[in-house]
Amino acid sequence: MTVVRSDVDLARAAIAPHLRRTPTLRTTIDTVHGPVEVVLKLEYAQVGGCFKPRGSLWATLHAQDQGLLTDAGVLVASGGNAAIGATIAARIVGVPVTVVIPETAPPVKIDALRAAGARVHLMGRRYSEAADAAVALAEQTGALALHAYDLPDVVAGAGTIGLEMIDDVPGPLTTVVCVGGGGLLAGLAATLRPGDRIVGVEPLGASCLHQALAARTPVPVELESIAADSLGATSVGGLCWNAVAGNPAVGSVLVTDEQIIAARRMLWDTHRILVEHGTATAVAGVVSGAVRPQPDSTLCIVLCGANTALAV
Repeated sequence: MTVVRSDVDLARAAIAPHLRRTPTLRTTIDTVHGPVEVVLKLEYAQVGGCFKPRGSLWATLHAQDQGLLTDAGVLVASGGNAAIGATIAARIVGVPVTVVIPETAPPVKIDALRAAGARVHLMGRRYSEAADAAVALAEQTGALALHAYDLPDVVAGAGTIGLEMIDDVPGPLTTVVCVGGGGLLAGLAATLRPGDRIVGVEPLGASCLHQALAARTPVPVELESIAADSLGATSVGGLCWNAVAGNPAVGSVLVTDEQIIAARRMLWDTHRILVEHGTATAVAGVVSGAVRPQPDSTLCIVLCGANTALAV
């Protein structure tokens, strides 16, 4: 199964009245090869501080239209941001939300969920353990099970970011985005036009897409990265894999935790933009020189989440 442009168009029409159309910022950032002009997609300014409400809301609204949404509401397993997205979607639609998150999730995200009225279950130490627990809980309660990154409507909702970028930035785009399970990358891939490219950036210690491409099939990976709280999938999602396998317009690069930390600090020092380590992974791809500008394309970086604390 793959998500295509028409799926993203449907998602955009449904969620536009409820969510923010986030801005872009054309600026210059310092890299190992000198200053580079980029366009930053300020998606961290989305309701909930991340891109996740786009997919969660479309999945919830679509299920409601199909008669699949019950009084049990929605349920999702997440390291934090997908849970925030599901909570916002449930609030908009007017149903309860249950979230299952790892015990290792950042306190700032747990506190935000509880403050928003979510029923929070802390289970396991990794996303995969929380996901297994969520499947059983959904069967018990009858809640609509949302997936953090591998559900067609969730992917289509994420892809609406790509449509906004196409509207706002002229010419072919090279879009740089961090990758966890790959839902955002898969959504953006559905909006690719001739001449556009996408580069997925992952931490060296949480690289399910990169390892899948090397093995030519999704493989389980070990996680050991400062960004694993948000990029903590142990295998790339099927929808992402279907979108990128054999696709010459999609590339993959790796960065170290040290490069992620430095990129996050740089973004704060130079622009007073505070993002999560997962989001800073995409920035690190450009700052480190792993992703370089092309003469026939505008280099864009999606800043997809900022649910973090300055003290981190």
